[in-house]
This record gives sequence, structure tokens and C-alpha cells, in this order.
Amino acid sequence: MNTKRVVITGMGVISPVGHSVPEFWNSIVNGKSGIAPIEWSYDETPVVSVAAQVKGFNPMEHGLEKNDVRRNDVFCQFALAAANDAMKDSGLVAGENIEPRRLGVYVGTSLGSIGTFAKEAKNWIDNGSDRVSPLFIPMYISNMASGNIAIKHHAEGPCIPIITACATGTHSVGEAYRNIKGGYADAILAGGSEAAIHPIALGGLYNCKALTRTTDPTLACLPFDSRRAGFVMGEGSAILVLEELEHAKARGAHIYAEVCGYGSSCDAYHCTSPKPDGEVASRAIKEALDEAGFNENDNLYINAHGTGTHLNDSTETKAFKQALGEDAAAKAHISSTKCMTGHMLGAAGSVELIASVCALNEGIVPPTIGLNEQDPECDLNYTPNKAQKHDLTLAISDSLGFGGHNACVAIRKYQD
Repeated sequence: MNTKRVVITGMGVISPVGHSVPEFWNSIVNGKSGIAPIEWSYDETPVVSVAAQVKGFNPMEHGLEKNDVRRNDVFCQFALAAANDAMKDSGLVAGENIEPRRLGVYVGTSLGSIGTFAKEAKNWIDNGSDRVSPLFIPMYISNMASGNIAIKHHAEGPCIPIITACATGTHSVGEAYRNIKGGYADAILAGGSEAAIHPIALGGLYNCKALTRTTDPTLACLPFDSRRAGFVMGEGSAILVLEELEHAKARGAHIYAEVCGYGSSCDAYHCTSPKPDGEVASRAIKEALDEAGFNENDNLYINAHGTGTHLNDSTETKAFKQALGEDAAAKAHISSTKCMTGHMLGAAGSVELIASVCALNEGIVPPTIGLNEQDPECDLNYTPNKAQKHDLTLAISDSLGFGGHNACVAIRKYQD
């Protein structure tokens, strides 16, 4: 089969540390955290004290109109904003420099419109079925970020919202890569979005002991540190434009990086816990590395899933060693950016891939802030506290989601 090469030509991000790619990148390189005491308008006191919230978001500044805001849950507003920015960055316009039928959308979520669901459930209980909003279902269903992005940008090609919990963003990019590589589309907007900092979501995650109970924002998210005690909820969206290389070159597009590998697997072990030996997760990582042609001459950056939960971080360390081999794993430059963005759930994988693109192009490894007491079980180079300069040749971003979903995407600097 004649496969195509796939490149990244546009990026957009709405995050707790920036509403544009330059602002986001500047924040994480400088160790600026978006984790802070929770601010919200609900009557009850939150069960946890801290989160990484998107603040100062103005939808109109990212191409949304009043009806877009009125008719869409916040997670969908974030997705539309990031997609609009990514398309503007790429220069793609359906009907002008790409055929609508050759433009697709793979944008997923984890908890989706949980705020809208909670609001309308209360409305139903208090007032009855005939008072439920007629917009409830189109606002609630999880495919609406992909659907509305497709409507906005006249994308008549494949439109497949992927939902694999915390691995959603990575799977979305990986599957979009395979679609374009196989010749089924010329470009796809891919990524994830989330807006789940809500009492019901926090309550569920708190009671299954996934969230940190730490009240100090500077100590709340500590990936690979012996003091880690759970993850911090984040929110936002990250969208990348993936494009077939010859199509991008023909229109003179700016190319950020080449997507060169993808792997996925499922632990088939437990609904929330990763398989402790890391063996199945390592297979997804190794598949991506093998497809990317990883070798001993590569200077590798890994943006780790790195949630700051005890099991995830130790399991992920084992997975890296099995996928790369002990020596190569020891040489890799690794960091977790969740210590600054929080865990953006369905958007985590795609926002971390954007961080990986920036790291590769700038030759800077962002830090894992707060890593002052490294766990002996997590004994790799996790780039504590300060960014480091390195001439990187290859980057990967991996995600490990509830349900055992594992995914990894590899990128290289583009070379003709």
C-alpha cells in the first residue's frame, strides 16, 4: 500500500496556562502553574480545594458568535475556540485550498457535557420533563464538539469523536494520522476538549480516591515525587491540524513537525487502575517508537502521562524501561506538564502533544515542577523544576486512560 506522510500545520489551545500556543508554551517552559484554589458559583463547597481552571476565556476572541455560546456546553466552546485558532494558524479554508470532502474532524472528550447534564437533570427533577431544555440533547451528546467544528469549517470528510477517557486526545491524533496516511483524507482537525470542574465530577473522582486532597496548590500535583497523592483536575482544549505532506507543500503551509509513529493497546485489567507491571502500556509506546524508526542516535523527549497518582507514575516508569530498554530509557529526557496544566482529561493527550511539538522545535525540555523528592521507583530523568536545553530529534507523548486505554504518538522535525 502506498502510504502518505503526515505533518502538523496548525495548532490551537485553550488551557489553564494560556489561551494561545505561544502563551501556553511560555508558561510551561518557565514553570508557571495554572493550579490554584477553586473558584466557582455553585452553592456547595468543593470536595477538593484546588484545580487548574481556564480563566479569562472570551469565546468571541476565538471566532465564536453569541449563538455558539448559547447553544453549546463549555467543553464544546473550548473545542470550537481551539479549532478556530488551529485552522487560522494552518491557513486551511474548505472550498478554497482543500476540498470539503477531504477535510475531517477527530475531536473527542472524556466527561463531555457533564455540567449541562447535571443542570438539566435538576431541572427535570424540580419541574418535570416538559421543562427540560430543547437544547439539552444537542448540547449534551459527546459528539457535538466534532460535529460543530465540522459545521463551522465545512469539513465533510470523516468526523469521528473518540472517547477513551484520559487517552482521548492521543488516540484522536493517532487515528487521524492513520486515516491521512492511508489516503482517506487530506487534513483532519484532531484533539480533545474538557470542562468537567463541576461538583458531580469532582465528587465521583474524589470518592474513588483519584484526586489529591492537598490544599496547597504548589504541592497538589507532584508527578514522580514520593509525596504524590492524586491528580488535579484541569480543563480546556487542544486541537492540531494534521495534513498530508504533499497537500501541505502544494499550498506553501508552515510545517511544525511530522507525525511518524502511533501505537495503542488496552490493559484489559481494571476499570481505573493501570496494570502494575507496565507491560501492555509499553507495547503502545514501543509501537510508536518502532514506526518512528527510533535508534541509538536519537535524542528523545517524552512527555509523560505523569498524573501524580502512585500507581500511574511507577507503572509508567516500568513501561518506559520495557519499551526503550534500560539504557535508552535512562538517556531519555522526560517530563510531565500536568504539574502545571492539571489533568485535562480528554484534552490531556493533545495539549501534551502540542508541548512536545514546541519542545522538539525549540530544543527545550519543559520541567516537572515540584519534583523535589523523586520516588526511587521513578528513577528516570524526569527533568525536575527547571527547563533544559537539548538538541532533540524525536518526541513522543503517551497517555494511559481509565479502562486500560493506552496510546502513544511520535513526532520528528520535518525534513523534506
